[in-house]
Amino acid sequence: MYVPMSPPPVITANNNNNSTSLDVGEHSPSTNIFDRYSAAAKRYKYLRRLLKFRQMDFEFAIWQVGHLFYAPQKVFRAFQYRKQTKNQWARDDPAFLVLLMVFLVVSSIIIGVVLGMGFFGIVKLVIWVVLVDCVLVGLLISTIYWYIANRHLIANPKSSIDVEWAYCFDVHLNAVLPLLAILHVGQLPFFNTFAVTTSYLYCLIGNTVWAIAVGYYIYILFLGFSALPFLRNVHVLLYPLTGLFLIYILSIIVRWNFTQMIVTFYEYRVGHKRLP
Repeated sequence: MYVPMSPPPVITANNNNNSTSLDVGEHSPSTNIFDRYSAAAKRYKYLRRLLKFRQMDFEFAIWQVGHLFYAPQKVFRAFQYRKQTKNQWARDDPAFLVLLMVFLVVSSIIIGVVLGMGFFGIVKLVIWVVLVDCVLVGLLISTIYWYIANRHLIANPKSSIDVEWAYCFDVHLNAVLPLLAILHVGQLPFFNTFAVTTSYLYCLIGNTVWAIAVGYYIYILFLGFSALPFLRNVHVLLYPLTGLFLIYILSIIVRWNFTQMIVTFYEYRVGHKRLP
């Protein structure tokens, strides 16, 4: 059962190196019990728990899912609290990942039914969305942001502090859930219509939904890395919003319907041919 958490750790300034750290901070004694576990050991423990549903805190995971839509800052305060209590930023409970996978499977099945893909087409769609779009693409994006954060955003490059790759993956998962919820659920009633029409109105509606979803994804990524007190210039992660806005305006002018494009792509993936 989820119990409300105490306030997150206080962030204080370190006058010696002009950087910031948590008071449980990054320079805990090496004798700390949490330091005995390497990153690989923590990931192994995390993966082992994937099939142990009784050990997962689904109530807390559901709390995170809800707050990602209306108060995402509170979710990242929970990450700060985890750093204080367990000396790691990344999740140690796979319940959130399991909920995300369940959502992707269910929403993909519904999309496949709406588009009339048939049983085997739906199975292919689920595999593509879960394994490729979520897992493989997520691994790639997380690695890119992990590299950018450690290479360019560390406030004190001479310190031994670095951004956990697993935390980058968690930030991506936090951002991709609202993105896919908006795209899969918000556009579901219009998928068939968007797929066959070139109407300016449908292009405007569909592309606006896409712009909101991708913009929110970028915003949550920004919040995730802003929660790390040892990073600087995190605002640069918001720069893609400018490119997103320009692409959105251009797509409306030339009537480039993103939803029509993605529906066609989904159907191509599974070999589904729409009847005229």
